Formats: sequence, structure tokens, C-alpha cells
Amino acid sequence: MDLWYWITDLNNSKMVALLLFFSTFVGILIYLFSSRKRSERLESYRFIPFDDDEPDQKHQDGKHP
Repeated sequence: MDLWYWITDLNNSKMVALLLFFSTFVGILIYLFSSRKRSERLESYRFIPFDDDEPDQKHQDGKHP
């Protein structure tokens, strides 16, 4: 019961939440970059926003739809 009162104290609950979210964040990073194959695949995704910069083939003749 004392543990419940300790966690419900606002200063202590902030620290518990910080540790919980930080450990989750670090766990996600370890999961993503632990495998070499997964890491290389994620690195290849960084150029996806630039793929849309190429002009559309329909609009190259100067006519609008």
C-alpha cells in the first residue's frame, strides 16, 4: 500500500513515467537497429520523399487533363 501512495505522489509519478517512456524508446531503437538487414532496409527508406520529385509522364506533353 505504501508503494501505491509513493507512485501517486506527483513528483514520483513523473519520474516513473519518464523511466517507462525512456525505456520504451530505447527498446524500440535497439529493436530497429540491432539487425544489420533491418538497419540497411530502414536506411534505404530515407530517400522515399525525393522519389515524388520526378515529373509525371502524363503532363510532359504540355496538356492538362
